[in-house]
Amino acid sequence: MRRVERLTSQPAWALGGIAAIAVPLFVTLGMPSYWVYLSTTATVLALLCLSVGVVFGRAGMVALCPMAFAAIGALATALANHWRIDLPFPVLILAAGLVTVPFGVAVGLPALRLRGLNLAIVTLSFALAVHAIVNTVGFPGGEALEVVPRPDWASDDPAYFLVCWAGFVAASVVLSWVGARRGGAAWLAVRSSERGTAATGLSVPRVKLMAFAASAFLAGVAGSLLAGELGQLNATGFDPLQSLTIFALAVMVGARYPEGAALGGMLAAFLPELLREVDLPQDLAGVIFAVGAALGLAKGSGGAAADLRAAGRRLFSRYLPPGRLPKPSIVDVSDSRRERPAGTEVVLDTRDLSVRYGAVIALDDVSVRVCRGELHALIGPNGAGKSTFVDAVNGFTRLTAGNVAICGVDSTTAPVHLRARAGLRRTFQHERTVADLTVREYTRLVAPDADPRDRDTVLAQFGCPALDIRLSSVDVGRRRLVEVAAAVLARPSVLLLDEPAAGLDAVESRQLGRRLAEIPTTYGCGVLLIEHDVEMVAAISDRVTVLDFGRVIASGPPAEVLADPAVRAAYLGAEVTA
Repeated sequence: MRRVERLTSQPAWALGGIAAIAVPLFVTLGMPSYWVYLSTTATVLALLCLSVGVVFGRAGMVALCPMAFAAIGALATALANHWRIDLPFPVLILAAGLVTVPFGVAVGLPALRLRGLNLAIVTLSFALAVHAIVNTVGFPGGEALEVVPRPDWASDDPAYFLVCWAGFVAASVVLSWVGARRGGAAWLAVRSSERGTAATGLSVPRVKLMAFAASAFLAGVAGSLLAGELGQLNATGFDPLQSLTIFALAVMVGARYPEGAALGGMLAAFLPELLREVDLPQDLAGVIFAVGAALGLAKGSGGAAADLRAAGRRLFSRYLPPGRLPKPSIVDVSDSRRERPAGTEVVLDTRDLSVRYGAVIALDDVSVRVCRGELHALIGPNGAGKSTFVDAVNGFTRLTAGNVAICGVDSTTAPVHLRARAGLRRTFQHERTVADLTVREYTRLVAPDADPRDRDTVLAQFGCPALDIRLSSVDVGRRRLVEVAAAVLARPSVLLLDEPAAGLDAVESRQLGRRLAEIPTTYGCGVLLIEHDVEMVAAISDRVTVLDFGRVIASGPPAEVLADPAVRAAYLGAEVTA
């Protein structure tokens, strides 16, 4: 089957390459000097938009301080000039970006606890503080009217535009390269679900701080280039209100993508000039950006660039055979449990787990052991405490009492991502795949060390979509299959599956039951399965534990447990008599 996603991405790269060559030719050969200057400004602003695209467009965190980072980069450049530090201009630009990185990490620290409006206030406060300092102290050499010089080989405006354009293209290429790897996928995963990200073994704080560091670096480079463009620096050029304008513009155009950032730079530089040409107030541009940002946030599409990319994929896919999803075959799970030898190695040992919320007892002295090669089912009526138990084992819920050991190692106080690295993987009751990723990218995120041949085999066994199918175009049931397959690919010691059949039809549920029964033997791990389908549980599990009101009321072989009067009473709400 031909893969539409891969083929439709090729025209995007081709168009990007053409634009990277055609734009500088057009600007340097066909524009008046003033418009070349505006084009340089547009390129610098495009870099600033790109920096917002990293922290907001990719990682989903609000940062209203791009001009503050740019001011720090410009300050570093002015200091180097004032102190007569003779560095090659490209090195000076990169150094200015690196100087800004610690400030980006410092601003990102509140993002570990704050979100949304609270984080926006913190970052805007940082922008105000930087502006106040710069406005009070001034840039070095300002009183003596020192000029930040351009390099001799880029002293005129057309040549300096080429320098700025080369910086923007290089940043776009690097971000595209990062975005195609686990690090870039981690940013999208954090935006989609912090819990899902931690469950893959990634440190959410580290991912967030890396996004802020990358954003600060790009803004610092933009500030250094702006210093070379302007020559003389003052605080007016880094007003916090400009940070708000850049943020609104980045949201409107979808600055996560290079073409969106480039469009944002063009609008910021040229739209006020065009409004002046037609005798309209230049402040009207800010109103347009604000309205565009509001519409972009309400629509949630990723801005104008995302809409253009989606339209391009739809247009190009008309000329390709439609991608087909594999159809699961109908199988009978009435006898799907394999003859599995009794496990001896305990991969998950939970003892006397208790979770209390004030007077509410969610778990009360629950002990469950899962052995390697065993499928252990955890069942119970709604509200019995099953998901609370899984969250407590996984580390999302703090225990009131009890101990959790993974492969014999006490992990009671270990954070979620370290438990995942120790061999504990899970899926969620509500699927937490990353819609912006393809199947290939998502499996690389969850199981970075998986062999491609094993990956293809596992995905085929679970009836998953093709590797280059984007998850946003797949129904919820198929996304759940991808989530389970990716967790299996990570080769965990113990796999926690929280209602994996939710959202599947009867045929798919039977198919999944067959595959779940094969996991312990085929992949050598223990499986703890939470499932409401009692027929599936009876058919595929080796051992069943039943919870009711946070307590274990039965545990043992499926046939014995499911015939227990206490279990039947818990499900039916009354004592069942023969």
